[in-house]
Amino acid sequence: MTTSPTILDSDFKYIDKKGNLLRTRTELTIAQMLTFLEEEYEYDYEITLKNGKTVKIDFKTSKGLIEVIDNEEDIKKYIEIKDNAEGKVMAVGHPKYSAQIKELEDIVFYDKTPQTGSIFLEDQSFTFDYAHILPLVEKCSILHGHTSSVMVELVGQMKDNLLVDFGIAKKIIKEVVNVFDHKFFINEKYLKKEDDSHYQIQFDGPKGMFDLQVPKNTTYLLKGEATVENLSSEIIKLLAPKMPSNVEAVGVYIYEGYNKGSHIISNISR
Repeated sequence: MTTSPTILDSDFKYIDKKGNLLRTRTELTIAQMLTFLEEEYEYDYEITLKNGKTVKIDFKTSKGLIEVIDNEEDIKKYIEIKDNAEGKVMAVGHPKYSAQIKELEDIVFYDKTPQTGSIFLEDQSFTFDYAHILPLVEKCSILHGHTSSVMVELVGQMKDNLLVDFGIAKKIIKEVVNVFDHKFFINEKYLKKEDDSHYQIQFDGPKGMFDLQVPKNTTYLLKGEATVENLSSEIIKLLAPKMPSNVEAVGVYIYEGYNKGSHIISNISR
């Protein structure tokens, strides 16, 4: 029986808007949150502790230090930093590890009203099959397809310790992803003409002249090339109006096959 490969954090590259290569998705989330809150930070910042030891903290901000807890070694490192560093130190990470830190109430500093929070939603139903053509990219300038999975990140002001009901968010996301399923995506500038039921797509690409007649009901015309980045932006455009008013930003990851994809995050303007 064929089994799917196990995909680890090490299989992906997480890069923040400053160009830092981050180690885990949790670190990427922290970087995005700090950027969203317009809080300047330095990544992998070297500090000298009171005991004379030099260590690197994951994030240094004007308000304090942030260490991401992803394993047992991170717990030991955090405790040493907390006991020997100047100023505030905050631990953030997977509950499996961060819950082991008994002093949690002493290290997490926040204003209780309001709180800015984020949630992630991944589900097997957030998968869609599609075809596209990228006439500007030689390898992808012919008709081809992908099966892609989507992860959505929501950021905003929490109400009663809740950003948005997972069930409600999942339903909205699934409806939007279904719009993309089994569609052919193409830049609208390649539209030559149309009738009541068909588009005629025409372009001269690296592989020659293409002249296609495609059904309207299975074709999705985009403003711009049909890249995975543009598909992420298009999903955000469809999701944003459906989100509750306390959701202030939407991020969309689209994985285009194994070990590659796109992440776009955008503020919601109302």
